Amino acid sequence: MEDFPIRTLEMVCLGSSVALSSLFYYIYRKKCKTVDKLNEAPVLPLDEKLADLLNATPGKCLQYVVIEGTVQSIGEPLRSQFQEGSVGVIQKLVLREHKLVWNSLARTWTDSERVLHQRVNAVPFNLLGVNKAFVRVLCPLEATGPKMEIVHEKFHQASYGFTDLISQYLSGEKPKGQLETEEMLKVGASLTAVGELILDTDRLPKIRPPTDGSEYFLSTDDFETLRLEQEGQAEVWRVLACICALAGVAVLMWAGRRYYRQLKLRWEQENMRREFEMMGAGERGEEENGMDVSENACVICLSNPRGCVLLDCGHVCCCFRCYQALPQPICPICRQNIKRVVPLYQA
Repeated sequence: MEDFPIRTLEMVCLGSSVALSSLFYYIYRKKCKTVDKLNEAPVLPLDEKLADLLNATPGKCLQYVVIEGTVQSIGEPLRSQFQEGSVGVIQKLVLREHKLVWNSLARTWTDSERVLHQRVNAVPFNLLGVNKAFVRVLCPLEATGPKMEIVHEKFHQASYGFTDLISQYLSGEKPKGQLETEEMLKVGASLTAVGELILDTDRLPKIRPPTDGSEYFLSTDDFETLRLEQEGQAEVWRVLACICALAGVAVLMWAGRRYYRQLKLRWEQENMRREFEMMGAGERGEEENGMDVSENACVICLSNPRGCVLLDCGHVCCCFRCYQALPQPICPICRQNIKRVVPLYQA
């Protein structure tokens, strides 16, 4: 029963490390596949020949390609709510609450934030190339990215009175204020799109999320920067997977070493028990032959002969069975801790 919490901790640590290692490895493999797809993806020039290339392709579809161009809205673009003259095709409005939370363990206030409100607006847009050639971008909100420009950021400081201060210290939460931000993908920004390129029934080239499940990218960085960023992320996940795997191996080795020590101790106890049983059988034979063992009787059970020496105190006062039945390894005579026990041989 004493080993139950330790064994439970071993199982929890081992299970957590295995689960995390498997998860990180899965993400790493997924990132590796994305990097391989990016390395194999052709970078197509955005010009008037693109529609002819798609028309000559079987199925009028290229599964994974790279297109670079500038953002051009179809119709009326989105206008910034806070900065006059800023127009874009994707707009993200976020309101975050910042506050201090009392940490009873560290005995200090720690920063915390949560999103109170978030809204994303988008309008249809194209990627514009040379000679007015363009590609229509489909489902931009399903893509990874893009990193949009922050056009507005304002922090509204919280104000409170004396009663608010008292309630804050009682509740353990102290509001700092609210941060209001607006991000936009502006018209005219350079954009790299990586996805499936098709020639639709209206004979317009369009790029959309790949139907084979590959990752769809819209990035304000150039393609080389995007590729290197994905390789870096894959390397990070690989390192995390290796660390968790090593942690699992360390826990497994520690548990195995502990189990081996327990098994070795059981073997020693079993050998000692057999040795004491053999010695006790000889003493019982002497008792049957008429020898009086009452003077040498165990001080605990008063029936079996004394058969073991308790060390380090050296007292000979009990039989091996009574020694095993002791609730704690303490000598019944002098109350010292028993470090080990050896059989007593009487000539």
